[in-house]
Amino acid sequence: MEQIVLQSPFDMHLHLRDGEILESVAKFTAQSFSGALVMPNLNPPILNVEDALAYQKRILKACGDENFNPMMSLYLTEKLDKKELQKAKEKDILFIKLYPKGATTGSENGVSEILNTKILEILEIAQELGLILSIHGESNGFVLEREAEFHAVFAELAETFPRLKIIFEHLSDRRSIAVVEKYDNLYATLTLHHISLSLEDVIGGALNPHCFCKPILKTPKDKDALLQIALSAHKKFSFGSDSAPHLQSNKENAKGAAGIFTAPILLPALATLFETHKSLENLENFISGNAQKIYGIRATDKQVKLIKKPMTIPQVIEGIVPLYAGKTLAWSFG
Repeated sequence: MEQIVLQSPFDMHLHLRDGEILESVAKFTAQSFSGALVMPNLNPPILNVEDALAYQKRILKACGDENFNPMMSLYLTEKLDKKELQKAKEKDILFIKLYPKGATTGSENGVSEILNTKILEILEIAQELGLILSIHGESNGFVLEREAEFHAVFAELAETFPRLKIIFEHLSDRRSIAVVEKYDNLYATLTLHHISLSLEDVIGGALNPHCFCKPILKTPKDKDALLQIALSAHKKFSFGSDSAPHLQSNKENAKGAAGIFTAPILLPALATLFETHKSLENLENFISGNAQKIYGIRATDKQVKLIKKPMTIPQVIEGIVPLYAGKTLAWSFG
């Protein structure tokens, strides 16, 4: 039987929530990946090192005995100071996450004025300490233009802090590719859903809330351009799933929570997609090699085997509707 073995896969953008949802979904990532960058937008958010370490303990408990490293991040607010950032580095918490206020789920405590004096002072400290800045790059403008409208902020930050590594999270607009390529210190993550779906999948037929996310899925041209970046394992882009679990009831009621749940299917789905486009040989670099180089993280001895065997995705997993529910993938876990 045909098989592939993926060495040390990393998911560099992950939502695990907390409480019962954390306990039910963490296992999917822990079984498939060596490590993952965990987002801090809980309610309340992860604002300091103490909270981050406590959250990390809860994650590890939920993962059981899996060989898995949850990389923690701090939620950027004006209250972050040099002492806390130094403590973060000492505890191997190397990421700070910037959410524009109101841009996405859990961004109520985000930054209203990104280029204000206090935020710039914090980023100067982060640069000196060698921390990494991850950004949800959207304005509060028209939904399909929010990412493009944020390009000026990325440019300003990249130029102002040339030694600060900046990550353009879940890039979704083909116009953003050139921005990432322009600046030496700017990198990006790509999700499975942004390289395989478009707005047609959300509103082209009956409204599909399980394909609703932020940043919103864009046009087929955007999807195709991002897919080519992933298939070529472009050295400035790494994989970050942005898997974001919401209970089925919260996706299908009037609330329509933003987020797509992909954690249980990621590697078989990516293998199927890459094989379809005759690029399976580049999959490991996209999900492992690039992350190691961009973030300076080390490979582990973890290997994940996939086999060429059909895998039908359940309609519901742990009370959550996954991406591609009911569809069959060409690859499955070995």
